[in-house]
Amino acid sequence: MTALATEPAAGPRAQPPRTGCVITADATYAARLAHDGASPGSWFPERWTLDGPEPYAVPLPAHQPEEPGTDVLPLTDGRVLIRRAADGRHLFSLLYPTGPGTGEVQLGAVECGALTLLPPAPDGRRAYALAVGERTTDVWLVAGGAFGPEHLAEIEGRCSGGVWLDRSGRLLALDRAEPGGGPVKTVAVDLDRGGEVSPLLQITEESTDRLLCADLDSGLIMVRSDAAEPGRPRLGWGVLGSTLPLRFPRALRPAKCAVTPFAVQPGQTLMPEGCAVAFRVDGPGGTGDGAPWLGVWRPAEGTLRQLPAPRGWLAGTGFWTREGVLTLPYATDEVPCGLARLPAPEPEAPRGTVRDDAPAPAAPRPVPLAQAPLGGRKAAG
Repeated sequence: MTALATEPAAGPRAQPPRTGCVITADATYAARLAHDGASPGSWFPERWTLDGPEPYAVPLPAHQPEEPGTDVLPLTDGRVLIRRAADGRHLFSLLYPTGPGTGEVQLGAVECGALTLLPPAPDGRRAYALAVGERTTDVWLVAGGAFGPEHLAEIEGRCSGGVWLDRSGRLLALDRAEPGGGPVKTVAVDLDRGGEVSPLLQITEESTDRLLCADLDSGLIMVRSDAAEPGRPRLGWGVLGSTLPLRFPRALRPAKCAVTPFAVQPGQTLMPEGCAVAFRVDGPGGTGDGAPWLGVWRPAEGTLRQLPAPRGWLAGTGFWTREGVLTLPYATDEVPCGLARLPAPEPEAPRGTVRDDAPAPAAPRPVPLAQAPLGGRKAAG
């Protein structure tokens, strides 16, 4: 999503970046590490502008190349947050274009071991990170605060993932492993109450349950759980606020393939079964070069539509418009900053609620998000 960067098909590059393209929640900007093709270590941040007539990219190189493990995250004011690691410290800065160069505002550092940026916050002005320790996880506000990085909460257990549950950036879903062991469960963290934790997704006591995404318009959630078949995680779907069991469609279990959701169609208010969901599909076949391809699915249908991805797709990234157009960023030698727009396949003839899937033995039951995070409740299988 930014310009002047090329993506040569071959040539040494050391190792690829840890993260790919990151898109703001409102799909106005994106950021990634790009490569200039000159040498294996020639990585630099670039910002893509997505909300104009055509996408364009702006390179944001610093005085030296970036490490491939560097994280970047765009903000809706056009600046790009960058996290660099050095000697047990994680240093944060905001980058922005200044004429021919790159401006940089240093925000400060966090001293810890492992640290990862959370997905872009709904308001687009703040950025958060998780620092995972041996028995606890710290939540940090690393951009958008008053005085540099601010410690917000310490959560018992080792946390990963990260799904926003409201538009204010108050409620955050995390997948947590208890310090003493046991299966991973998704919890909701209230950042306005010092990190108060509430159960969010617990299908059975023994199952490993992870929340992958949540759409706030329709209430549709996508989960990965082994509740239906212990030891074999499956993709399932449900609805925030519903007492109906989660369901695990056979369509989302293509043979010898891994399927990962990355975008849900917005604007489908109270219509979760009609929401189009985009998936990254990895496995043998496809184009024959090992590259991932696309899947599109709706809960009301029994089919995962598998589609070729555009050449140079920044795999696993993209967004839906409210009109149902799947927009995918890509970069090639010829087009270093491009967006492919694919209308969603027409829905199949209405068939009611599809039952070609296995229900989970329990369903997550939320209380209204305005009050508190959701809890769990047993339900008939």
